[in-house]
Amino acid sequence: MIPQNNPYANYIKYKPEIDSAIQRVLSSGIYILGKEIETFEREFSNYIGSKYTVCVNSGTDALHLSLRAFNIGTGDEVITVSHTSVATIAAIEMAGALPVLVDIDPNYYTMDPNIIESAITKNTKAIIPVHLYGHPSDIKSILEITMKHRLFLIEDCAQAHGALYRGQRVGSLGNVGAFSFYPTKNLGCIGDGGAITTNDINIYKKLIALRQYGWDKMRISHLPGFNTRMDEIQAAILRVKLRYLDENNKRRNLLAQRYNNLLKDLNEISTPKISPFSTHVFHQYVIRLNDKKTRDKLILYLREKGIFSSVHYPVPVHLQPAYKNRLKIIYPLTITESVAETILSLPMYPELKKEDVEKIVSAIYDFFNKKL
Repeated sequence: MIPQNNPYANYIKYKPEIDSAIQRVLSSGIYILGKEIETFEREFSNYIGSKYTVCVNSGTDALHLSLRAFNIGTGDEVITVSHTSVATIAAIEMAGALPVLVDIDPNYYTMDPNIIESAITKNTKAIIPVHLYGHPSDIKSILEITMKHRLFLIEDCAQAHGALYRGQRVGSLGNVGAFSFYPTKNLGCIGDGGAITTNDINIYKKLIALRQYGWDKMRISHLPGFNTRMDEIQAAILRVKLRYLDENNKRRNLLAQRYNNLLKDLNEISTPKISPFSTHVFHQYVIRLNDKKTRDKLILYLREKGIFSSVHYPVPVHLQPAYKNRLKIIYPLTITESVAETILSLPMYPELKKEDVEKIVSAIYDFFNKKL
């Protein structure tokens, strides 16, 4: 059996170091907001190229607190995309703001900068581009718009740890970067976790307060806050895995190249494109087929062969029952709706073997009655 993702294999790969890190925390007697958090925040900032990092409980909370830090709430609008995890839209609503959805670029599946200005109103306060599947959004174009209209730029980096845009790490390009450390991510803990990166000392101080009831050092609340702390064990695990992030991203790229080489002659499939200004870290390896019916049949065929694929994401947020007919949408979302019906995420994780990639591709060729 070949899973679509395999966080357990990543744990086994670094088991001695991770187990030692966990034991270090258990023996320390300090389990919340201690030395492990402080050290990981410093190490992650150094890696991303930001001045500050604030660890929180999840990527969703990272987005939510980012919005709160800029005083974005009721009556405000935030522009983002519908082709993303529901978490992006949920975080905007958690802050009390209104999500405004725009279409995506057909090549990279990220926010189309050409549509953004048509979505801006007097109530617009921020833009949240999503660095989807490990590929950065067109931040240069989006930054020009945010500067022109005096908007905040919040990068959703949940799937792009280590990706570069014009030589800079994502998470260091906007006002803040929001990361998830969910177990399946390129940098994942063994539980929930998230972080916010920024170069703004005032935003950093506000985020530190917001993540724990708005407290100061004397535990006096100077603003309404939340309880969204990362625990010491997760930080210790992340410290281990951060040391190997570049190595694992390189492995993902090698696997993606192998997929590309083997699939290049199969006209029924489109393989991932990469912008000349970006590096891709392949959180997901996403192919595109010609139609939904073929895509769905291929999913079942691969499963019969013991190969598990997935769709990220099968239904755009604006078409899901909880959100349908109540979000502000800059129509049409033609690319978003078309892409959701035809994409497929093949198995992708650093521990995936070269021979497994060949087995997966061979099964795809068999599905189309062709020889590899």
